[in-house]
Amino acid sequence: MTNLRQEGRIALITGASRGIGAAVARLLASRGMRVVVNYRSSRDEADDVVASIVSAGGQAMAVQADVRDESAVRDMVEQIRAAIGEVEVLVHNALIPYAVKSFDEISWDELGGKLEQEMRAAFLMTKAVVPGMTKGGYGRIVYLGTVLSRRPRAGMIALGTSKAALSQFARYVAQELGPQGITVNVVAPGPVGETTIVNAVLEQAHQQNQAAQTALGRIATPDDVARAVAFYAGDDSGFITGITAPVNGGMAMD
Repeated sequence: MTNLRQEGRIALITGASRGIGAAVARLLASRGMRVVVNYRSSRDEADDVVASIVSAGGQAMAVQADVRDESAVRDMVEQIRAAIGEVEVLVHNALIPYAVKSFDEISWDELGGKLEQEMRAAFLMTKAVVPGMTKGGYGRIVYLGTVLSRRPRAGMIALGTSKAALSQFARYVAQELGPQGITVNVVAPGPVGETTIVNAVLEQAHQQNQAAQTALGRIATPDDVARAVAFYAGDDSGFITGITAPVNGGMAMD
Protein backbone atom coordinates (compact mmCIF):
# COMPACT_ATOMS: atom_id res chain seq x y z
CA MET A 1 0.00 0.00 0.00
CA THR A 2 1.57 3.31 -1.07
CA ASN A 3 -1.38 5.66 -1.45
CA LEU A 4 -1.38 6.80 2.17
CA ARG A 5 -3.23 9.96 3.08
CA GLN A 6 -1.03 13.00 3.60
CA GLU A 7 -1.58 13.35 7.32
CA GLY A 8 0.11 12.08 10.45
CA ARG A 9 3.82 11.70 11.20
CA ILE A 10 5.70 9.23 9.01
CA ALA A 11 7.21 6.46 11.13
CA LEU A 12 9.64 3.80 9.89
CA ILE A 13 9.99 0.71 12.07
CA THR A 14 12.77 -1.70 11.16
CA GLY A 15 12.24 -5.40 11.72
CA ALA A 16 8.51 -4.85 12.02
CA SER A 17 7.11 -8.05 10.55
CA ARG A 18 6.78 -9.73 13.96
CA GLY A 19 7.26 -9.40 17.71
CA ILE A 20 8.10 -6.02 19.18
CA GLY A 21 8.42 -4.33 15.79
CA ALA A 22 4.95 -5.42 14.72
CA ALA A 23 3.49 -4.31 18.05
CA VAL A 24 5.13 -0.90 17.67
CA ALA A 25 3.86 -0.54 14.10
CA ARG A 26 0.28 -1.31 15.13
CA LEU A 27 0.37 1.03 18.12
CA LEU A 28 1.89 3.98 16.27
CA ALA A 29 -0.65 3.52 13.47
CA SER A 30 -3.47 3.47 16.01
CA ARG A 31 -2.18 6.83 17.25
CA GLY A 32 -2.41 8.39 13.81
CA MET A 33 1.04 7.86 12.34
CA ARG A 34 1.65 6.70 8.79
CA VAL A 35 3.66 3.56 9.39
CA VAL A 36 6.29 1.91 7.23
CA VAL A 37 6.83 -1.76 8.09
CA ASN A 38 10.39 -2.73 7.22
CA TYR A 39 11.29 -6.39 6.78
CA ARG A 40 14.27 -8.32 5.46
CA SER A 41 12.81 -11.63 4.30
CA SER A 42 9.40 -12.14 5.95
CA ARG A 43 7.26 -10.57 3.22
CA ASP A 44 4.06 -12.44 4.07
CA GLU A 45 4.30 -11.53 7.75
CA ALA A 46 4.99 -7.88 6.92
CA ASP A 47 1.98 -7.83 4.61
CA ASP A 48 -0.12 -9.31 7.43
CA VAL A 49 0.98 -6.50 9.77
CA VAL A 50 0.08 -3.90 7.13
CA ALA A 51 -3.29 -5.56 6.52
CA SER A 52 -4.10 -5.59 10.24
CA ILE A 53 -3.29 -1.88 10.48
CA VAL A 54 -5.36 -0.98 7.44
CA SER A 55 -8.31 -3.09 8.60
CA ALA A 56 -8.25 -1.14 11.88
CA GLY A 57 -8.42 2.15 9.99
CA GLY A 58 -4.72 2.97 10.07
CA GLN A 59 -2.21 3.74 7.35
CA ALA A 60 0.74 1.48 6.52
CA MET A 61 3.02 0.19 3.80
CA ALA A 62 5.71 -2.51 3.76
CA VAL A 63 9.22 -1.96 2.43
CA GLN A 64 11.96 -4.59 2.13
CA ALA A 65 15.57 -3.86 3.08
CA ASP A 66 18.45 -5.48 4.93
CA VAL A 67 19.40 -2.74 7.39
CA ARG A 68 23.06 -3.81 7.23
CA ASP A 69 23.22 -3.01 3.50
CA GLU A 70 24.00 0.65 2.78
CA SER A 71 22.49 0.74 -0.70
CA ALA A 72 19.37 -1.12 0.47
CA VAL A 73 18.86 1.33 3.33
CA ARG A 74 19.34 4.31 1.04
CA ASP A 75 16.91 2.88 -1.52
CA MET A 76 14.32 2.16 1.19
CA VAL A 77 14.37 5.72 2.50
CA GLU A 78 14.19 7.11 -1.03
CA GLN A 79 11.23 4.82 -1.77
CA ILE A 80 9.44 6.09 1.34
CA ARG A 81 10.22 9.70 0.43
CA ALA A 82 8.82 9.24 -3.07
CA ALA A 83 5.68 7.51 -1.80
CA ILE A 84 4.70 9.56 1.24
CA GLY A 85 7.48 11.94 2.30
CA GLU A 86 10.40 12.21 4.72
CA VAL A 87 10.73 9.83 7.65
CA GLU A 88 10.01 11.80 10.83
CA VAL A 89 10.12 8.93 13.33
CA LEU A 90 12.63 6.08 13.21
CA VAL A 91 12.22 3.07 15.47
CA HIS A 92 15.27 0.90 14.88
CA ASN A 93 14.18 -2.49 16.14
CA ALA A 94 15.68 -4.97 13.66
CA LEU A 95 17.54 -7.66 15.59
CA ILE A 96 20.88 -8.70 14.10
CA PRO A 97 21.53 -12.45 14.67
CA TYR A 98 24.02 -13.31 17.42
CA ALA A 99 25.72 -16.29 19.06
CA VAL A 100 24.48 -17.45 22.46
CA LYS A 101 27.77 -18.55 23.97
CA SER A 102 29.97 -17.97 27.00
CA PHE A 103 33.15 -15.88 26.74
CA ASP A 104 35.11 -19.12 26.88
CA GLU A 105 33.24 -20.52 23.87
CA ILE A 106 32.74 -17.44 21.72
CA SER A 107 35.15 -16.45 18.96
CA TRP A 108 36.18 -12.91 18.07
CA ASP A 109 34.40 -13.27 14.75
CA GLU A 110 31.17 -14.01 16.63
CA LEU A 111 31.56 -11.25 19.22
CA GLY A 112 33.19 -8.65 16.99
CA GLY A 113 30.92 -9.52 14.10
CA LYS A 114 27.81 -8.89 16.17
CA LEU A 115 29.22 -5.61 17.45
CA GLU A 116 30.14 -4.46 13.93
CA GLN A 117 26.81 -5.40 12.38
CA GLU A 118 24.78 -3.92 15.25
CA MET A 119 26.55 -0.58 14.98
CA ARG A 120 26.63 -0.63 11.20
CA ALA A 121 22.85 -1.06 11.00
CA ALA A 122 22.18 1.72 13.52
CA PHE A 123 24.68 4.00 11.82
CA LEU A 124 23.27 3.42 8.33
CA MET A 125 19.65 3.86 9.39
CA THR A 126 20.44 7.06 11.31
CA LYS A 127 22.52 8.52 8.48
CA ALA A 128 19.70 7.83 6.04
CA VAL A 129 16.90 9.59 7.95
CA VAL A 130 18.68 12.48 9.66
CA PRO A 131 18.93 14.76 6.58
CA GLY A 132 15.15 14.70 6.15
CA MET A 133 14.55 15.23 9.86
CA THR A 134 17.01 18.13 9.91
CA LYS A 135 15.30 19.71 6.92
CA GLY A 136 11.94 19.51 8.69
CA GLY A 137 13.32 20.60 12.07
CA TYR A 138 11.74 17.59 13.76
CA GLY A 139 12.72 14.00 14.47
CA ARG A 140 12.30 11.13 16.88
CA ILE A 141 14.82 8.29 16.87
CA VAL A 142 14.29 5.29 19.14
CA TYR A 143 16.72 2.38 19.23
CA LEU A 144 15.84 -0.96 20.83
CA GLY A 145 18.41 -2.00 23.41
CA THR A 146 18.36 -4.61 26.17
CA VAL A 147 18.65 -4.90 29.95
CA LEU A 148 21.57 -7.24 29.23
CA SER A 149 23.74 -4.19 28.55
CA ARG A 150 23.72 -3.46 32.29
CA ARG A 151 22.68 -6.82 33.77
CA PRO A 152 24.86 -9.61 32.31
CA ARG A 153 23.47 -13.09 31.85
CA ALA A 154 25.29 -16.28 30.89
CA GLY A 155 25.67 -16.72 27.16
CA MET A 156 24.59 -13.20 26.23
CA ILE A 157 27.96 -11.44 25.94
CA ALA A 158 27.54 -10.72 22.22
CA LEU A 159 24.09 -9.18 22.54
CA GLY A 160 24.79 -7.30 25.77
CA THR A 161 28.08 -5.83 24.57
CA SER A 162 26.74 -4.70 21.21
CA LYS A 163 23.64 -3.08 22.73
CA ALA A 164 25.80 -1.30 25.32
CA ALA A 165 27.72 0.24 22.44
CA LEU A 166 24.41 1.23 20.86
CA SER A 167 23.35 3.08 24.04
CA GLN A 168 26.56 5.11 24.08
CA PHE A 169 26.22 5.81 20.35
CA ALA A 170 22.72 7.14 21.04
CA ARG A 171 24.05 9.61 23.60
CA TYR A 172 26.56 11.08 21.17
CA VAL A 173 23.99 11.32 18.38
CA ALA A 174 21.46 12.88 20.78
CA GLN A 175 23.94 15.57 21.79
CA GLU A 176 24.74 16.46 18.19
CA LEU A 177 21.21 16.36 16.79
CA GLY A 178 19.39 18.15 19.63
CA PRO A 179 19.75 21.61 18.04
CA GLN A 180 17.99 20.28 14.94
CA GLY A 181 14.89 19.35 16.94
CA ILE A 182 15.72 15.64 16.91
CA THR A 183 15.56 13.49 20.04
CA VAL A 184 17.41 10.18 20.32
CA ASN A 185 16.63 7.58 22.98
CA VAL A 186 16.97 3.87 23.68
CA VAL A 187 14.25 1.58 25.03
CA ALA A 188 15.88 -1.38 26.76
CA PRO A 189 13.54 -4.30 27.50
CA GLY A 190 14.20 -7.16 29.83
CA PRO A 191 13.12 -10.65 28.70
CA VAL A 192 10.14 -10.47 26.34
CA GLY A 193 7.72 -13.33 25.80
CA GLU A 194 5.51 -14.07 22.80
CA THR A 195 8.32 -13.59 20.28
CA THR A 196 9.74 -16.34 18.09
CA ILE A 197 13.40 -15.45 18.72
CA VAL A 198 13.11 -15.21 22.49
CA ASN A 199 11.09 -18.39 22.81
CA ALA A 200 13.75 -20.21 20.80
CA VAL A 201 16.44 -19.06 23.23
CA LEU A 202 14.59 -19.21 26.55
CA GLU A 203 12.94 -22.41 27.67
CA GLN A 204 9.66 -22.12 29.54
CA ALA A 205 11.23 -22.93 32.89
CA HIS A 206 13.84 -20.24 32.36
CA GLN A 207 11.15 -17.70 31.44
CA GLN A 208 9.37 -18.51 34.69
CA ASN A 209 12.61 -17.98 36.58
CA GLN A 210 13.09 -14.62 34.87
CA ALA A 211 9.54 -13.60 35.76
CA ALA A 212 10.18 -14.44 39.43
CA GLN A 213 13.07 -11.94 39.43
CA THR A 214 10.87 -9.00 38.43
CA ALA A 215 8.96 -6.79 40.87
CA LEU A 216 5.84 -7.14 38.73
CA GLY A 217 6.06 -10.93 38.64
CA ARG A 218 6.08 -11.47 34.88
CA ILE A 219 8.20 -10.87 31.81
CA ALA A 220 7.23 -8.25 29.27
CA THR A 221 5.00 -8.70 26.26
CA PRO A 222 5.71 -6.96 22.93
CA ASP A 223 2.85 -4.57 23.73
CA ASP A 224 4.53 -3.53 26.99
CA VAL A 225 7.64 -2.54 25.06
CA ALA A 226 5.63 -0.92 22.27
CA ARG A 227 3.95 1.46 24.71
CA ALA A 228 7.33 2.68 25.97
CA VAL A 229 8.60 3.08 22.42
CA ALA A 230 5.48 5.04 21.48
CA PHE A 231 6.18 7.52 24.29
CA TYR A 232 9.67 8.28 23.00
CA ALA A 233 8.41 8.31 19.41
CA GLY A 234 5.79 10.95 20.20
CA ASP A 235 5.56 14.56 21.26
CA ASP A 236 5.08 13.95 25.00
CA SER A 237 8.80 13.07 25.23
CA GLY A 238 9.92 16.20 23.39
CA PHE A 239 12.26 17.37 26.18
CA ILE A 240 13.83 13.95 26.82
CA THR A 241 16.88 12.86 24.85
CA GLY A 242 20.00 10.75 25.23
CA ILE A 243 18.60 8.29 27.77
CA THR A 244 18.27 4.52 27.94
CA ALA A 245 14.89 3.64 29.41
CA PRO A 246 14.52 0.21 31.04
CA VAL A 247 11.32 -1.75 30.44
CA ASN A 248 11.87 -4.75 32.67
CA GLY A 249 9.14 -4.85 35.31
CA GLY A 250 11.60 -3.98 38.07
CA MET A 251 14.11 -6.72 37.28
CA ALA A 252 16.86 -4.10 37.47
CA MET A 253 16.44 -0.79 39.28
CA ASP A 254 19.10 1.89 38.82
